[in-house]
Amino acid sequence: MARSFLKSSLENATFNIVFQILFRCITFVLNAFVLRYVSQAVVGVMNVRLLLLESTILYLSREAFRRACLSKTTEHNWAQVVNLLWLTVPLCQLCCLVFGYVWLHVLEPPSEDITQHYALGVWSICVSCVVEMCCEPVYLVSQAFLFVRLKVVLDTALVLVRTAIFVPLIVHSPNRAVVAFSVAQLASATVYSLGFYAYFYAYIRDRNRRAALRKKDGPAPADDPDDDFPFRSLYDFLPAKVDGLPPIDRRLAALTWSFFKQGVLKQVLTEGERYVMTVSSVLSFREQGMYDVVNNLGSLAARFLFRPVEDAAYFYFSQMVHRDASIQEQNQKHMAESSGVLRRLLRCIASLGLVILVFGQSYATLLLALYGGARLARGPGPVLMRFHCLSVLLLAVNGITECYAFATMSTGQLDRYNLLMAVLSVSFLFVSWALTTLLGGVGFILANCCNMAARIAHSVIFIRDKYSSTAYNPLSGLVPGRLFLLALFAAGVVTKISEEYLFEDHKLLHLCIGAASFAVVLLSWAYEERELVALGVGKWRQRRASLKQD
Repeated sequence: MARSFLKSSLENATFNIVFQILFRCITFVLNAFVLRYVSQAVVGVMNVRLLLLESTILYLSREAFRRACLSKTTEHNWAQVVNLLWLTVPLCQLCCLVFGYVWLHVLEPPSEDITQHYALGVWSICVSCVVEMCCEPVYLVSQAFLFVRLKVVLDTALVLVRTAIFVPLIVHSPNRAVVAFSVAQLASATVYSLGFYAYFYAYIRDRNRRAALRKKDGPAPADDPDDDFPFRSLYDFLPAKVDGLPPIDRRLAALTWSFFKQGVLKQVLTEGERYVMTVSSVLSFREQGMYDVVNNLGSLAARFLFRPVEDAAYFYFSQMVHRDASIQEQNQKHMAESSGVLRRLLRCIASLGLVILVFGQSYATLLLALYGGARLARGPGPVLMRFHCLSVLLLAVNGITECYAFATMSTGQLDRYNLLMAVLSVSFLFVSWALTTLLGGVGFILANCCNMAARIAHSVIFIRDKYSSTAYNPLSGLVPGRLFLLALFAAGVVTKISEEYLFEDHKLLHLCIGAASFAVVLLSWAYEERELVALGVGKWRQRRASLKQD
């Protein structure tokens, strides 16, 4: 299979961004709908307690395997990789037993006044996680062989099935919201897993049919793209004996173990505030529901834009840069390209994060009022949203710098980084508990900012040292252009004055002033980054031309 990793990574990011926009729009409307039917306490149970259980099980069961097995996929023995990936199923079952018991018998359950179906919610999460793990080998093959659209289609199907089941059940029985959540969770996980197997069954069947037809016409050409796909049957996705080799690749197993140790700590850092909420009960379920609503609104950009870009960037850098070789020892054409991609990514992400930070200070209250009404816009909501904007900026920068570091660190460097992550994890939990006790929900956000700042510092030092003896300077992308920064500062002053004097009586005018200010900021950025804009326009035109030809 002829591959262009940069092209496929960009395509993957584009499709994922489109999907995430769709997904977040559906979730955005769904949450607004749910808030009008169920209490904030029930929202806290579903969106904080139960989804934290799902996140914990899935991350610990599969994230390390995905990161390790997506490194240098052209060099894999796929039978060994499949055997390794099936270890995710018993690992997931073990996690379900351990964390299911903790969620049911160790943590304080919600009172029956909030919900009587908490146990059903816990076990539905556990079963759905095991179902998803059964398609992990097929999922990874789809990623490695660049079946970009397949993942997007099935992710969309998962969201649509979950929504189509959850909404009618909520309307019919608002007091049985957790039951509706559980049924939707199980159904969507089943559709998602079966979808992967159904697609590859049809793909392999058609591929084998084409091979049989070509065989009648003589030997296949040397550059036949079908020969690059090593799977001839769905049975090839099942564990099997590997002739003359160990059942699993020991190098990949060692890399997986390094990522797993790191993943435990990263999960604590990523979901730290939810763990603190869940374990220490510093916030009531109602307060957790309020925090979750504001957190989801404040993290829209991070979820539908930053994460897909990070996933595509990790895949790209892991293919272009060897982990165990210095920059000078590698293909210099690849190094120049990857350095330029990293610099441009940092420039775009940092600029977007700054825009969110500046405009969020003046439009947090308006956003909450439009989303959840006056009740959501009063009290601590706007303050939480403004602090979230700072968190989004740090999250954006941390995502790109850390994904490059993880994609290019050697196994030894990953192990040393685990020690730092351990220190950060303990520190983060302590700081979260202390700041939340003093400041409430804002304390969670400030603790998260401290955590991400420390991780950014480590990744920046790693990247700086890696390129220290070369002519490349990708970290220059962290500082946007002067004209853009000047326009952004002016926009921040104008919109803050507008909020102070116009928001209460002239909300539409306040919104129009923000739109005009944003247009000025966008034009200033486009002028300074005209080379990047021209490149993007050229790629878009090429894409349109190729679609017309097809």
